[in-house]
Formats: sequence, C-alpha cells, structure tokens
Amino acid sequence: MSAYIPSLTNLVSNTTSRYTSVLRQRITTTSTEADDQYIDDPDASHVSRVLRAYYKEQGKPLPAWLGVDPRDREKVQEKSGAGGYLGSLRRSAAATGGSTAASSTASGGGTGGGLGEIWGDGGSSNANAGEGSLRRAGVGAGVGAGRVPARRPVGGAANTEGGVTGDRIGGARPLPSQRAGSYQNVGAGSGGAAGGGAFIEAVKSNRQPFHVMRQVWRSPALSILLCWLHLQLACGEDQVVLSENTKFSNETLLWGPYRPNLYFGVRPRIPKSLTTGLLWAKVDSFQDIQNNFRHTCEQHQGMAGYGWDEYDVRLGGRQIIHDAGNMVDIITEFVKIPGGHHGGSWGVRIKGTPRDDAPEHLITSVIFYAAMEGFGNLQVTNEEDELGIQGTVKMEGSSNELGDFTLEVTEGPATNVHPPQMHKSYASKPLDRTMVASLQVDDANIWQAKALLFQHMKTEVDEMIALYGQENAPPPWQIFTIANNIAEGNMHFVQKVFNGAFEFDILFSSGSAPEPLTSEVLSVAIQSATDSFSDRFSSVLAPKAPFNKPKYRAYAHSMLSNLIGGIGYFYGDAVVDRSYAPEYEEENEGFWEETAEARQRQGAVKLEGPAELYTSIPSRPFFPRGFLWDEGFHLIPIADWDMDLTLEIVRSWFNLMDEDGWIGREQILGQEARSKVPPEFQVQYPHYANPPTLFLIFEILVDKLHNAGSSRDSSDPLESIRSAHLQNPKNAKDYLRDLYPLLKRHYFWFRKTQWGDIKSYDREAFSAKEAYRWRGRSQAHVLTSGLDDYPRPQPPHPGELHTDLISWMGMMTRSMRQIAETIDETDDVKEFQGYETAIIRNIDDLHWDKKAQTYCDATIDDYEESVHVCHKGYISVFPFLTGLLPADSPRLGAILDLISDPEELWSPYGIRSLSKSSPNYMTGEDYWRSPVWLNINYLAVKALFVGLISFPYHAHQLFGGANSLLFLQDLAQASGPHQKRARKLYTELRINLVENVFKEWERTKFAWEQYNAETGEGQRTQHFTGWTSLVVKIMAMPDLRNSKGTKDEL
Repeated sequence: MSAYIPSLTNLVSNTTSRYTSVLRQRITTTSTEADDQYIDDPDASHVSRVLRAYYKEQGKPLPAWLGVDPRDREKVQEKSGAGGYLGSLRRSAAATGGSTAASSTASGGGTGGGLGEIWGDGGSSNANAGEGSLRRAGVGAGVGAGRVPARRPVGGAANTEGGVTGDRIGGARPLPSQRAGSYQNVGAGSGGAAGGGAFIEAVKSNRQPFHVMRQVWRSPALSILLCWLHLQLACGEDQVVLSENTKFSNETLLWGPYRPNLYFGVRPRIPKSLTTGLLWAKVDSFQDIQNNFRHTCEQHQGMAGYGWDEYDVRLGGRQIIHDAGNMVDIITEFVKIPGGHHGGSWGVRIKGTPRDDAPEHLITSVIFYAAMEGFGNLQVTNEEDELGIQGTVKMEGSSNELGDFTLEVTEGPATNVHPPQMHKSYASKPLDRTMVASLQVDDANIWQAKALLFQHMKTEVDEMIALYGQENAPPPWQIFTIANNIAEGNMHFVQKVFNGAFEFDILFSSGSAPEPLTSEVLSVAIQSATDSFSDRFSSVLAPKAPFNKPKYRAYAHSMLSNLIGGIGYFYGDAVVDRSYAPEYEEENEGFWEETAEARQRQGAVKLEGPAELYTSIPSRPFFPRGFLWDEGFHLIPIADWDMDLTLEIVRSWFNLMDEDGWIGREQILGQEARSKVPPEFQVQYPHYANPPTLFLIFEILVDKLHNAGSSRDSSDPLESIRSAHLQNPKNAKDYLRDLYPLLKRHYFWFRKTQWGDIKSYDREAFSAKEAYRWRGRSQAHVLTSGLDDYPRPQPPHPGELHTDLISWMGMMTRSMRQIAETIDETDDVKEFQGYETAIIRNIDDLHWDKKAQTYCDATIDDYEESVHVCHKGYISVFPFLTGLLPADSPRLGAILDLISDPEELWSPYGIRSLSKSSPNYMTGEDYWRSPVWLNINYLAVKALFVGLISFPYHAHQLFGGANSLLFLQDLAQASGPHQKRARKLYTELRINLVENVFKEWERTKFAWEQYNAETGEGQRTQHFTGWTSLVVKIMAMPDLRNSKGTKDEL
C-alpha cells in the first residue's frame, strides 16, 4: 500500500513545481545570489525550510526523507545517495544485515534525498513513463501501438437473447468516460509509475506496505506541508490539487470485480475492454458436468453461501464461495497495486479446499478466461506445445485506454496435485500441464463464455469418443478438457485440473508500472488489504452494544463487503418505448387497460445508447443490474465508508438522464443484462418514475459538509481520497453546482409527469398544486412506487392521490432546498421553501383520515367525490418515515400506536409492510402485503432515533440530513410520552431487526430480500446484499437501553 504514497506524488510534486514557478516570480530583493543557485533544489525550498524549522522547534531529529539545507551540506560528514523514504528503509535494512542491492533508481528513488522523495518520486523515470503512455499519446503512439489488428469475428455462440429489438437511435450523448473529470481524459501526469515500485520495494524490504504508508500519512510535517501549500497557492492552485486528487481517486476505482453477476470476473470501468472470468466444476461423472460448472451467480445452485468476507473497492479483499454441490470451497483474494498511468496492476489468488464431505480424491477442473472486446490486442506468448504448457501461462495485450500489459496464470505451489494417469489418452494430454485454447469471438458473444466453452469442449469430447469408443472412454476429468491450441484470437481459455486442494495466481501487470506484479508482492498485498479493511471498519462503522461482539463484527464485515463487492460497471444499449402514446397520460377511467394495449403495440420500442453505469446492485444472482430506488438505500452505508466513491456512483446515475429529466428506473444495459430479465419487463417508459432515494444522499453530503471532520478516519492512508470533497468544501460545492442543472431538471420532471388532480374534484387543500399520483399502475400493481402489490384503491382511477409519492416529493424538495442553500442559489431557496411548505400542509389536508387515524391514499368514488382508501401499513407512516411531520403534529401519537401494535405493524422481526388486521394481509403475491423489509425499517429506526434524542446534531453525525428532521427537534427536546415511547420502540426495533437478520444469515448463510413477518425466515431472493445491508448502519447506531437521551450519554 505504500505504493499510494508515490502515486500521490502527482498531487504534491506537481503542486510543488507550480509553487516553484510562482516562487521565481516572488523572489524579493532580500534574496542573494547564493540563495538563487539553490532555487531548483527541493532541499532549499521554502517548504523544506519550514519543515526543518518545525523539527528544530520540537527538538526532534530531522527524518531521513528530509534533506539538510544545501548551504550546510559541506558540514555534513556523511549523506546517503539513496533518497526518499524507501532509501531510509534500505539504510535501516543494511544496518541490520539486510540487503542493499536494489538501486535507488530501480525503486523510483532519486539521488538527493529531497522533499520530492517523501513520496519515492524518482524524477526522470516518471517523465519517461509519461511520454510512453498510450492514453496520453492517443491511438498509434507509444510502445505496441502498431499491434492492434483489425477484428475479424468468426462465429461464436448464437445469440440466445430474447426480447424486443428495433432500430438503434443515433446521436447518443457522450459517455461520462469521455467527459471532463474522467480518468480516461485526465493527463497521465508524472510520478505515477513510481507507485508500484515503492510498493514492491516495501515488500522486498520485508516491511508492511500499509504500515509504511500510515507512518508517512501521520507525519505532522506532511500536514504542515499541505496546509502551507494551500495558503501559498490560494484558490487557483486548489484546482490543481482537485484535479490530481480526482485522477488518483478514479485510477483506484478503475479495476475491480465489476462483473457482479459472476462468481468472479474482473474488468475495468472502460467500455469494450479487457474482461475476465472464472469457471470450475467437479468432474467425477458424465451426467452432471454441465450443471456442475459454475460461472454466473444463480439461486439455489447447491451453494452453502458465498460472498466477500472483507472487500474495499479501492484495495481489494477476500471472497469465499462455499460450493457444496461441487464439494469444494473456492477462495478468491483480489487486490489492486497502484503504479503507472493506466490504473495500476491487479492480482487474484485462487484457492480450492475440499469440503468435509468431499471424497479422498476430489477432481476439480478450473478454467480462467480473458477476452479483449473492441479495439485492442490480447495474445498468448508461450511457445505452442501440443502436450500443454509447463509453468506460467503468459499473455500480452494492449489497448488505447490500458496501454501495454501482461497477464499471467501461474503454475501454483508445489503442493498442487493433479490427477494421475489412468487412461492412455493421458499421454497426449497430461493433466499436470495447463491447457490453453484461443478463440476469435464476436464482441456481442463474449459474455456467453460458458456456452462458448461447452461448444468448444464438445468438439474435444466427440473426438475422444470417436478415438477410444464408448466402452473405453477416458475418465470424465480427462475427457472434459479444452484443446491445446494457442493461436491468434481475442478470447483465451486456460484450464487446470487438480486432485484435492489447489492454489494459483492470476497477475495483471500494467506496462507503465515500474515492475511486473509477482506472487510475492501479491501475498503481502492480500494481508495488507485485510488489515486495512478491519481497521477502517472499526473506525467508521463499528457495531454498538449489544452487537459489539466478535460474531456480529464478522457478520457486519460480510454485509458491508458484499454491498460494496456488488458494485459493477455496466455498458450497453437499453430498450425504451419513446412512442409517447396518448394512453400513457392515464387520464381516462379504465386507463390501465388502455396502457396495457399501448404497451403491446410496441410501435416505437427501440434500442437507445449505448450508455454506461457504475452502480451497486440488489442481488448478484437475481438482480445484477442497477435499480434507481434501491441505489439511494445502497449508498447510505457506502457514504460512511467512502464518500468520494458514493459521489462517483451518484454522478454516473444522473449522467443517464434524458433531455426531459427522466432516468429509467431499471437499468438493463446490453445483452448480458437482458439475459436475466423476461422480455415483457425489459422495456423502460419515459413517463414512469421511481422513488427519488438518491436525494437522501445529497442530504447526507450537505450534512457532512456542515459537520466536517466529525467522523473522519485519520488512521486510513486513503482518507484524503475517500473524503476529498468533504475535506475541501469548495470541491463539494463545485460538484453540486455541476449536477445542479440535472437535479432541477429531474425534480421538475417529477412535478410535470407525476402530478395529482386537486381542482377537478373540488378537493380542499392548502395548495391547489401539491398532489401526486404514480403513473404506470395496473389493477394489481404500482411497480413504479417500488411497493409493487401493496393494496391501492380499486379500481384504479385518474383522480387517485398517493401518500407515499407526496412524501417522497417532500423529501426531494427539502433536499433541493438544502442543495440550493449550499451553493448560494438564493432565489431557488425561496422557491423550494414554498413548495416544501405546501407539500407538508397538503399531506394533512389530502391524506389524513380522521376516522381511521392514519394517512391514506385518496381516490374518486361513484359520486365523483374524493374519498380515502386506507390500507394500514408502510404507506400509512410514510410522512413520518421521510421526516415531514412537524414536532407539534397531533398525528404522532396515532403513528406510534400503529407502529407498536402487534395486531397492526409490530412483529418480533421488524415492522410489517401491511397491518395484520388488514383483509389483504398475506394474500395474493404477498410481496408487500406482510413481509418485513429492511429499507423501510431503517427509515423507521432512523425516524424514531431522531425523535427521541435531546441533542439532534448527534443524529446528524449518524445519518446525515442536518435539516431533514428539524421539525422533530421540539419533540426531541420535550419530555413526555412520545419521547419515552420512541426510545422504547427504537431500542426494541433495532434489536429485533439485527438479531433476526443475523439469525437467518447464520442459518442459511445468506442475506434475504425480505423476512417473513410471522416466522422471521428469510425469503424470496437470496444473497440480497443490497438494502438489506442497511443492517450495518442499524448496528452502528447507539445503544440506548440504559440511556436517558442526554448529550453525555450519547
């Protein structure tokens, strides 16, 4: 991890060089010629002098990386020629008998021990690397630029995708990766190549890279340096720091297991680039071989659980796949190594361990593949051997975005055992070697790797059967193998067959990194990533009592890791209906039948795009794509972990917006994504909305800006990257200003398309405008609301008004007001304040039912009068959940009654989605008609907590939204029945939720989409680590079992 130090040289050394330029212009008449001769010497810079003065004042010796004043060099009797922090490490190693053979040049060190070498910046070596960068020079420049052959697709698996097709709409807007701020458009800079060198040298020096990094990060001198630079270079130079910080942040996010629909698959955030994947199977029979091969995550596939035990998107982590069906546990340990100009290097260690019920000789076939989409080159460089490859399989490739690179699949340790010779076919294909098969595949079919593998393997099987006959056929592990056929191609399969436990590495080395990645470096990086994750989790999301025990900590680690490990990069076209059929206005009675007929016509259904999206997902096996209303909930815990990552994802979503302000509620981008979705659900409609939960994240951002530093992890060497926008509020405001036009467009699209009718039915309300109705409902569902089958007025009517939607609009309006206040849009602040006040007043005027003592949807009866239709459940408490009730609201008591009543919403496992007293309880699909959902329960726990504490700013630090629940401050500060009840409900609900989700995780090894309100059992989609991961936030909330809610106690 110390590699990040030199990578940040880009930030400091570039800024320092600009400072030097400014300094030349500011030299006063007090400067002397003697001083002038040192003007380019970093040890003579004003920064160095300030740092030396600091150490002198503190009575501390100068650190090794800070050179002495050059004017005093003749007084120094001995000065090492190896500079920088790593030079110090080498000198320490030499003093203790360690090796000093590595040169300072090889490690990226300079020759002077100057200020720039704090980071291991080697000077000229970085400049050379920058000149050779393909991304900097463009197509046709740099090493290997001439090795991009024309693609000649020949065959591949047939396109099995079903669904709607149509003409592609041209003129797509530029991708985010083509816009300012993207890592693909940021100059290569200088100093990056030294990063990997520093990491590797730390490994060679037997030093823990993260430890080295933390020591430098904690240095008070560094703090002085950065503060001084800020003061000296003022606002203009702040942009330099932001640019370099953004570049480094984006490069740490370039690579990842961004194919979350696979058990393991690595790709970069680049359209049409290198893509990889892993398959494996137990091969002891002929009957089950196709079912045994794992590739894509599937429900109920014989898994005893799988997922990340710890994972950090910037570093990597460890995933364990408990494959009970194949009797093996697969471990993937993935890490990223910074260095160079193309996102650094990465590696993964693949391990297999037979499970307790496995036979003595468990034969496992493991296949790794790598493919290059689009323009680029990927070739196996080993000499072809008809018997297979001995040792490491080596590939070389290049593309404009990635530059040159190598990809190696190692042989693994000597402990690996392969199947013995049991058939004469072994002589022509010995299984102690690695088989490699090269294919040329059309880009559109690469995602069908498993089908391609079977198609290729079938040819080999047929040939063996023809050669040896059915009666004398080779054993299955011998027959189900790929051909040894190294050739030109854009897709390469690498197969190994093991007997028992196994291990091998996959090593990707960027050509612009100073040294190739090795298994030695990978081992250290794996342990470092584990240590770093644990340290950071303890700092920012540590579970509070009674969940501060080891068993809960491991569980919390897993839940957060699987949420972050589910982040993916998606690229492709989408199916959209742009017909704008008049039926879609839904203005007539019986509109749901008319819209159903219009959807069947599909006259204007076309493919739009391509587009790209960087997002987390609800579930790897069942929902491996972006869902708009899920994403706001996903990002709540991620914002605590890494705000910069969060903002990157938010920006990616808003970049999908069309000219009207619409964002598709479900992002099904490309053929691979559509393969998981029935055709009737693939089409997106530009008049359909979804709850605007991303605005919850803007409230969190604004609040964190108001409470900067309150929860910052100073021990994390990447904190300045994770919280770059928080540490410099100007950057955050610039981010908000940049998105603000899109946010306004989206907000007013909601108001324009989801409005509800007040005037036509003589409804009495404070405002004649603030009423809302979901479009896209059918008789049985309102899918656009996210609450699908939750009971609504029957039959549907164009005069309906929906309680949940007006509540979401209230939250969205409040968020827009806060953003406008933050960026000084004073006129807009007044406008949004007016909308907000009107919405809050209209919630009571239009939706409160005095008889039922609850909030209800409204509709029009047979006499053309507005009436309430009350289905007690989540919708009934939505104004409370979204923080819209004034502290003096007379509705609060009734809401707490509804929540706490076991015959209504309360259950031992969480708050039910529908009241137990409802005739619709547990009827029909029973999707939102009884089960406990973690996203809504999180909103309830949050609202209860904010409503009970005496000092609301503590809630701000926990949840964000400094102004989101200010209406509840009077309630919070006043003693009385509401406060006592709220504390009791908060405490019991928090414990009930965590204990039940944990119990089911222990029992089934999965998180679930929802939980049965009567038994607590997890149900529906398994491995639902999207918003169910909000349990991590609930665990981190205060334990108030013995608290009176005072400031000191919280």
